[in-house]
Amino acid sequence: MSTPHIDAVPGAIADTVLLPGDPLRARHIAQTFLDDAIQVNDRRNMLGFTGTYRGRRISVMGSGMGIPSTAIYATELIRVYAVRRLIRVGTCGGLGDAALGEVLLAQSASTDSHFNRQAFGALDLAACADFALLQSAVTVAARVGIATRVSAIFSTDTFYDGSSERLELLRRHGIRGVEMEAAGLYGLAMREGVQALAMLTVSDQLDHDAHLSANEREQGLGRMAQLALECALEARD
Repeated sequence: MSTPHIDAVPGAIADTVLLPGDPLRARHIAQTFLDDAIQVNDRRNMLGFTGTYRGRRISVMGSGMGIPSTAIYATELIRVYAVRRLIRVGTCGGLGDAALGEVLLAQSASTDSHFNRQAFGALDLAACADFALLQSAVTVAARVGIATRVSAIFSTDTFYDGSSERLELLRRHGIRGVEMEAAGLYGLAMREGVQALAMLTVSDQLDHDAHLSANEREQGLGRMAQLALECALEARD
């Protein structure tokens, strides 16, 4: 059974899905890291693939930009395709001492979006990662030698024209990364009873107007994708 946004046949999507925002990045991850990868979705050009990584069946699919798009795909993956584990692999802007190329493991995600409030009775939900996935990511990163930091992040609906006052407020609360999807993904996963984690490469340093080069960005995203896949091997419900 397909959905309005996913045309994969039943059983075509694994119980663990990596979610980059960019569908072309999903294709790159599948072609680079997965064995016997096949394309399982191209509806609306939101490409999805399923293959194996060291013998474990794993899917990767684009989610689009922002909480609304990510929530649409995550909801359909969970409710229609029985996905139990969602790992966002993306980029973020860094704040404070978050260094270019550093991988942030988002323990919690604050937000200016009303997505979670609408589903939580107009109250403030503490949107958090699944602890088992987070713990696994920390352990695996140390084992394979990928530098990571467990951090609070902020998911915003605004890509352009953020205020300096907002950034200072985030710094004061120890937030080290700004992106656009994780808070909604975490809230949805909590309601649906599945696991979710966001891994984010710092691609831009917002305090210093510094940016990864195209080559550095590709290398950093590759390391992060491998970390997510290794984490998925050890994941348990």
